[in-house]
Amino acid sequence: MNRLARETSPYLLQHAHNPVDWYPWGEEALQRAKDENKPILVSIGYSACHWCHVMERESFEDPSTAEIMNRNFINIKIDREERPDLDHIYMDAVQAMAGSGGWPLNVFLTPDKKPFYGGTYFPPINAHNRPSWKEVLNGIDRNFRENREQVDAQAQQVLEHLGKANQFGLQPLQADIPFEEKFTRAQLEKAFEQVMGQSDQQWGGFGRAPKFPQTFTIQYLFRYYHFTHDRRALDQAVLSLDKMIMGGIYDHIGGGFARYSTDTEWLVPHFEKMLYDNALMVEVLCEANQITGNPIYARVVREILAFAERELMSEEGGFYSALDADSEGVEGKYYVWSKDEVSFVLGADAEWFCTIYDITEEGNWEHNNIPRLKQWPTETDWEKIDNCRHKLLAAREKRIRPLLDDKILLGWNALMNIAFSRASAALGDQHYREVAKKNMAFLFRSMVDDKSGKARHTYKNGVAKFDAFLDDYAFLIRSLTALQEITGDTVLLDKALICMERVVGGFSDEEGLFFYYTHQDQHDVIVRKKEIYDGAIPSGNAVMACNLLYLSILFHNTEWKERAVSLTDAVSQMAVRYPTSFGVWMNLLQEWVRGTWEIAIVGKTAPEMAEQLLKEYIPNRVIQFTTTENERFPLLKGKILSDLTTLFLCRNYSCQKPVNRTVDFVQLLERELQSSRKGIQYPE
Repeated sequence: MNRLARETSPYLLQHAHNPVDWYPWGEEALQRAKDENKPILVSIGYSACHWCHVMERESFEDPSTAEIMNRNFINIKIDREERPDLDHIYMDAVQAMAGSGGWPLNVFLTPDKKPFYGGTYFPPINAHNRPSWKEVLNGIDRNFRENREQVDAQAQQVLEHLGKANQFGLQPLQADIPFEEKFTRAQLEKAFEQVMGQSDQQWGGFGRAPKFPQTFTIQYLFRYYHFTHDRRALDQAVLSLDKMIMGGIYDHIGGGFARYSTDTEWLVPHFEKMLYDNALMVEVLCEANQITGNPIYARVVREILAFAERELMSEEGGFYSALDADSEGVEGKYYVWSKDEVSFVLGADAEWFCTIYDITEEGNWEHNNIPRLKQWPTETDWEKIDNCRHKLLAAREKRIRPLLDDKILLGWNALMNIAFSRASAALGDQHYREVAKKNMAFLFRSMVDDKSGKARHTYKNGVAKFDAFLDDYAFLIRSLTALQEITGDTVLLDKALICMERVVGGFSDEEGLFFYYTHQDQHDVIVRKKEIYDGAIPSGNAVMACNLLYLSILFHNTEWKERAVSLTDAVSQMAVRYPTSFGVWMNLLQEWVRGTWEIAIVGKTAPEMAEQLLKEYIPNRVIQFTTTENERFPLLKGKILSDLTTLFLCRNYSCQKPVNRTVDFVQLLERELQSSRKGIQYPE
């Protein structure tokens, strides 16, 4: 075994028996590269990555290839999910050098960690217009020895490029522009038309294959419809969700979404299942259920969360990271079916079930079948369908399972915590609230210090390691506020406040505007990046801007609100032009334009009133409830208890006449919404 045998990451442990002399990223490997004046090969992947497994089998398990690597390079393996900071840096470098990126990511560094050459998957022999891996290794070795000055110059150019690309937000803003001119309805309309221009209006989603869920863009469409009643927005959002739910990207037998679809119709997924994708899908499906009242969305939410509890939740209360795409070395083998297999399990119901789920003798993918719906079942079909799926799931669980990536990541757990909180609110399900509470208790017991706010990024087998990154804190703060909304527990807000102060103090850039991805005390990266685009997960800076606004209202911190305004202002032009890459920013911009509702519920039955109200679709809102008088929080201050529980609708702490029934409150909101659609602004 090599040095990776001492690691906890399932991905690194997969490579522990390679003949390659792998190191984990750390001082031992980096110092050896300097001492021996050798180039560093950094190979980055993750446990659920199909092509990572392919390259391991073809090259890293081959003794002759390993001999070249061990003789000429210091070889470092990185789990991109453990060290997303390094992955971001070296992915940007490879994209700049090669024009594209992906995983496995293979990048060559000088002994001082500067990248000078890289690519993704390399085959063992010349194929697909790609050089073989041995040719690359020998060429890099020769070039490093014979043209060292040229290599160093190239590395310096790449480093300078990374530095320039990271200067975003350091330019001064035009501070003299009035607030009402910074963010306008015209911007929202332009962004909406941009989104519609990229929409697939036949199969849903945005852009061409491969197609990703892009839940942030769907949320933008929901909000746009809510405030404008432009039916096109609702239709495209619903079409996108419906086609994904019906397609093979959704696991119709066991619940849960795969990471993306390789085709336009959402039939053939890349079969890996990631925790974060399913968390984000739950949140947008809850909104779909609230807006449309369509029970299919509640059904899918319940199926996803059942999958998460059954297959991804530890006894301690944490959520594991992912399920592999492969089993028995074959992508998707665990999830596909022959018609004969279905017939054997279901017997007399098989033909009926196969008709509904497009299962045929010839198969719909590589002579096998990926279950999918071509049309919605009738309402009376679902009970019978559930019975069949239960039998198929039991049969499937006897197969050899895909590898479970059982490391627990703080940020991804926070996203799933939000999902359970949102589901509890939208569906009125107290079990989901208890799961969220259990998970949050685990995070603060195992990964976060609630006194200092210092957090760790990853946890496994009782060990938490690697300082948390911006995304971890951003999602954690948001999960604390979401859980507070369904519990009324203000201790959660105190924890959010402590975490926010740590982020502001340790992640802010030199201008005090954007946030770096890494804390100022972390010194093993060649550049501190600032991530502003949404990727598979939302931008940490975008979520932090949302957190700044939310907590500025709860704690009446005008400095945080001004920073949130400035952050949104700094990206607004790009966000409006490229809204599918800035979905979270666009939702925040929409909130600046439409305003934020401040909702306070005070009285003995406040928890019950809040539970009723949270089932409604009310975007752009902050909500607190209490059964006792509370003078600490501005939103609750001065709200006197009476015999009847009272609901207050406010803006800037200025409240309308309170009401005592949720139905009256919802009607009040609807009147305000109708007024805003007519262009009448709510008085400040």
